[in-house]
Amino acid sequence: MFNYVKDSLSKAIRSRIIVLTVLFFLMAFLLAFRLFDLQILNGEDYLNNFTLKIKKEKTLKSTRGEIYDSDGNPLAYNQLAYTVTFEDTGTYDSVKEQNLSLNSSMYGLLRVIEDNGNEILTDFGIALDKNGEYYFTKSGFNLQRFKADIYGESYISSLTDEQLNATAQEMMDMLVSDDYYGILGDYTEAELAEYNLPSSFTKEETLKLTIMRSKVAANSYQKYMETELARDINEETVAIIMENKDVYQGVDVVEDSIRVYEDSEYFAPLLGYTGQISAEELEELNAAGGNYTSNDIVGKSGLEQYFESELQGSKGSKTVYVDNLGKIISEDSQINPQAGNDIYLTIDRDLQIAAYDILEQVIAGIVWTNMIDAKDFDRESVSSDYIRIPVYDAYYALFENNVIDASHLSSDEASSVEQRVYQSFLAKEEQVFAYIRSELTSETPAAYQDLEEEWQVYMSYIVNTMLTTDTGILDADAIDVHDETYIAWTTDETISLKEYLTYAISKGWVDVTKIPVDSDYLDGNEIFNALADYIQEYLSEDDGFSRKVYKYMIMNDQLSGTDICLLLFDQGILEMNETDYNALASGSLGAYDFIRSKIYTLELTPAQLALEPCSGSVVVTDLEGNVLACVTYPGYDNNKLANTMDSDYYYKLNNDLSYPFYNKATQEATAPGSTFKLVTSTAGMLEGVVDPYNTVISCLGKFEDDDPPINCWIYSDSLGYGAHGAESLITAIKDSCNYYFNTVGLMLGQDSTGEYDDAAGIETLTKYAEMYGFDSTTGIEIGESSPRLATYDAPRMAMGQSDMTLTTTQLARYASTLANEGTCYDLTLMDKITDSDGNVLEEKEPVIHNIIEMSQDKWDAIHTGMNQVVTSNTSSVFLNETGLSLAGKTGTAQESKLRANHGLFIGFAPYETPEIAFAVRITNGYSSGNAATVMKDLLSYYYNIKDKDEIITGTATAVTAGQSTD
Repeated sequence: MFNYVKDSLSKAIRSRIIVLTVLFFLMAFLLAFRLFDLQILNGEDYLNNFTLKIKKEKTLKSTRGEIYDSDGNPLAYNQLAYTVTFEDTGTYDSVKEQNLSLNSSMYGLLRVIEDNGNEILTDFGIALDKNGEYYFTKSGFNLQRFKADIYGESYISSLTDEQLNATAQEMMDMLVSDDYYGILGDYTEAELAEYNLPSSFTKEETLKLTIMRSKVAANSYQKYMETELARDINEETVAIIMENKDVYQGVDVVEDSIRVYEDSEYFAPLLGYTGQISAEELEELNAAGGNYTSNDIVGKSGLEQYFESELQGSKGSKTVYVDNLGKIISEDSQINPQAGNDIYLTIDRDLQIAAYDILEQVIAGIVWTNMIDAKDFDRESVSSDYIRIPVYDAYYALFENNVIDASHLSSDEASSVEQRVYQSFLAKEEQVFAYIRSELTSETPAAYQDLEEEWQVYMSYIVNTMLTTDTGILDADAIDVHDETYIAWTTDETISLKEYLTYAISKGWVDVTKIPVDSDYLDGNEIFNALADYIQEYLSEDDGFSRKVYKYMIMNDQLSGTDICLLLFDQGILEMNETDYNALASGSLGAYDFIRSKIYTLELTPAQLALEPCSGSVVVTDLEGNVLACVTYPGYDNNKLANTMDSDYYYKLNNDLSYPFYNKATQEATAPGSTFKLVTSTAGMLEGVVDPYNTVISCLGKFEDDDPPINCWIYSDSLGYGAHGAESLITAIKDSCNYYFNTVGLMLGQDSTGEYDDAAGIETLTKYAEMYGFDSTTGIEIGESSPRLATYDAPRMAMGQSDMTLTTTQLARYASTLANEGTCYDLTLMDKITDSDGNVLEEKEPVIHNIIEMSQDKWDAIHTGMNQVVTSNTSSVFLNETGLSLAGKTGTAQESKLRANHGLFIGFAPYETPEIAFAVRITNGYSSGNAATVMKDLLSYYYNIKDKDEIITGTATAVTAGQSTD
């Protein structure tokens, strides 16, 4: 018996040893397969005390460098915040179990985050529009890269045609299916209850869960990789998550920072903003030697983007050991992150803010002065100087530029006025669709040219926007633009919409399969009835088309100016004023007077109305290229774009008709107008065709030696006269005499026999323009358009017209070159770079772009003329109000006879000992005098000639409507 027991025990022990050995090697194999270090702690009982220690390298974020103005005031800095992270630490027996578990965690976190007033990160390639439809938020390479990531392809070229052409809805259907994230998977009620999941999700919840799962999946290639789900959460959310970490295994809250921008409206176009790195940025930055991951925040535009490598800093790392649930057991070594470097700018913060406010006041003054109580204005009957702004344009602009929220008119919270307006809109829309249907189904539809303007607008929108751009039903690539019927529709306007579409169908230009109807069994009339149904269904949800309807409601007095003004109060666009509200409602206060009063007080800004003018720019530099102010109007709030982007705000900015993302100082380029005449002066003197003191040219008012002839600004076509008479170079600069400089341009193209060669004249003027820096961008560290010099018509080029275009920054460098008598410096916004401890790493030194060699008497002639521009009885005489001696040159550039001219003014101050140079442009600002007004006020501010409160009043600046004087 003893031997039997002994043998049995021995067998049992041997069996147990074998089992333990097998288990040990199996566990070791599994751990080795997952590429984790294995450490078995000592213990007496291996079965009960077996503990995993998993080695993990934890990345420590660096702190982004900060940006300061010239006085050390912070413009972009970091603020402590808390970020929700998630690590998938689970092990699952099936995809179904994984989906249920992760969806449970994601849904629970979503509810905690949102119920406490926070938001998850939604930087994803798909979003929901206001109609509840999915759409792509990316385009081009970024969209293709997004699709490749979702489909699990390393290269875009690996995508199939089906994947490349997948719609947002198709991709969402795939992602929420059982094969992917199982958000809308096939589960029993018991399974959903077990994992605390609801029986259904809203579309918004479905999208957000998809985004969260996608973020986690993006890091699934590396176990225990943290994924950021939400940033800048409040303390209530922090407390709830930390108390429930056992419920949401893998979740954590870590200290982080968010980017904060001071005085954002004034500096956003310069600073740009930061955001989640895109696939394209990740590829580019790492190819350039960076060490970025998909979680990183990078500069997306402006200086944040330009100085990305300096601001980013270096990441650190910490070695920790975690258990199989991801909980930290112990910490090992640590390499501390290195904070990014700080950038100090040349920008004078106070000057930048003042320039912006002054510019806005003057633009508002132009709109206020030129607005008239009328429905329309015949622009063809007057010159550009006398164009006026009908108040009905302002009424419509409030809808066109999305100031009034048309979608709120039909909401449950709509006011009585909103409800009344919406009912009028529905009645009008029904009338419009009925007319469109009648035209599509009629046996005798009207030709386009026979339609009233309103119906032409609707028909054009259907063809160009709906059928071609938006839906692709009308294939623009398939159309033969030389086809007679196509020309009859687009140019001659002699056929109807029905005739054009009938022909387009017969030629295969229309893809009828995209119309939701079985076209194989329909005759022609049935197809057009079906098309009318589709058009009505589509356009009833189309904001762009709705705005067209509102326009003609306004023009036909179906929507009154009074109701529009009341909507401004009801929607909170204007602060409620009972007196004004009641006066409008009773009719004792007219809509025209009300709108003008709100423009005057800047309660309605030029940017909101987006009429012409609604934008402008100011650039001020010292004489070595340091930019003291670089203003573009309008600006925007980059705080809403950094960190967690406000998608609605971004969409609004992107569709704003005042184009706030388009930098008017560095990207907008127009003809320089008469400001260019100083280049022509230099060319004329150095080429020997004029002597600054002895050459006299007699202005006859109309320069007949060009085709077509060129009028001097003083000449009146209606009166048939107007001339300056005898002009020297100095007086020609003072008077901005077109005739004089047209003549110089002609002379620069003549050879010794008097034979004229336009190309020779252009070549000579180009040579001297390049000396002033117009051969390249200025060097400023944000995106800048390249200068374009004229390619034809030397007499017109000589006065700053033809096809040349320059930016305000390039004109400012030009003004600085004039001020320091020929030394052309590159521009810069950077003063110095320091490390986080304040140690200077780099100081920006002046960079000379070119030096113009010219004798002092010639410089004196140009400067004297510029000084007389300011001191003589011209449009700029009011600059003397500053009591400051300065040099200036006006410029009025015509772009179209049907639009107000651009107003420009350049110069330097003080005249005797220059310290600063400047350039101002008001796009469609009517005249150079308005641009000069901006500089008059800004110089008064900069040199403390007037109190700030006298200059920056918060109201529109008085300007004069009338003829340009240059």
